[in-house]
Amino acid sequence: MEITPLVWIITLLVTIAFFVYEFFAHVRTPHEPTVGESARWSAFYIGLALLFGVGIGVVSGWKFGGEYFAGYLTEKALSIDNLFVFLIVMTGFAVPKIYQQKVLMIGIVIALVMRGAFIAVGAALIENFSWIFYLFGALLLVLAYRQAFSDGDHNPADGRFMRFVRRILPVSDQYAGDRLTVKKDGRRFVTPMFLVIIAIGFVDLIFAVDSIPAIYGLTEEAYIVFTANAFALMGLRQLYFLIGGLLQKLVYLAQGLAVILAFIGVKLVLHAMHVNELPFINGGEPMLWAPEIPIWFSLVFIGLTIAVATVASLMKSRADERRAAQEPAAHTTATPTDGTLPTDPALTTDTDKDHS
Repeated sequence: MEITPLVWIITLLVTIAFFVYEFFAHVRTPHEPTVGESARWSAFYIGLALLFGVGIGVVSGWKFGGEYFAGYLTEKALSIDNLFVFLIVMTGFAVPKIYQQKVLMIGIVIALVMRGAFIAVGAALIENFSWIFYLFGALLLVLAYRQAFSDGDHNPADGRFMRFVRRILPVSDQYAGDRLTVKKDGRRFVTPMFLVIIAIGFVDLIFAVDSIPAIYGLTEEAYIVFTANAFALMGLRQLYFLIGGLLQKLVYLAQGLAVILAFIGVKLVLHAMHVNELPFINGGEPMLWAPEIPIWFSLVFIGLTIAVATVASLMKSRADERRAAQEPAAHTTATPTDGTLPTDPALTTDTDKDHS
């Protein structure tokens, strides 16, 4: 896949233009988006991402088109998981609803910048060191294990890193609109909004660590890696307000992502074995018997995993809601209309029965 510098420049400029438009058209004036607004823009960005993938398939071949769609699905799923952590952060810091758009916008831009840096580093490593696939694969397997068995109770707003930040920065007790700093008694303080941005940036850094190796397990084309990430992040702000309540119901999302990360980790290790150059493994010779998993299989596997995790999550959430609704009724004892106290049948004596 040949991508000229001009195509890269145009892609970067268009991506920046989208985020600039987002800021001035939607985020600059603080407000909470309606469901209709969020739905329209979410559909627009998802449609645009799918159209771009079709364009890659038509222009560059469906091998690369398949890689793009597999990468986009993976990054979108990881981004939704990222949204869940954003929700935890903003709940922990009690960010007012009308300012959450700005926090999300800044967090998404930080995520794109960090992932862009990781993409550049990953591309350089892959070009010069084929053994990096072993490292990426092992990293994804570790991350998959942590994703599957994490309790999900950790609050980044009250983590060790944020406690360290609070110790070194003078922090005001209250929000001052959406300002990051405020001056009191001649002294400059950072507002809780500033801490939120730091927490979001820290979360983005952590997510970039598993996001970039994951998509490099599906394609080695840096252009596909970048565009799949960019489109996965576009519209994420609107998606947050559209499925905010649904996020809490995706109880098996972490396990679904763990399966996807483990699958890509195995795929990377098999690819590393196939192109092996490490002298202490198989004498430095490639292990051609190691299978290369085709992209169509990766795309189907990722799509099915996301679908199963989503359906299973919604079914469990619905069952839990029904159970919660039935429990109060089961524990409620009807009070007789004659004013007497209800009688437990287990406490009825034989004498009572005889006189009844």
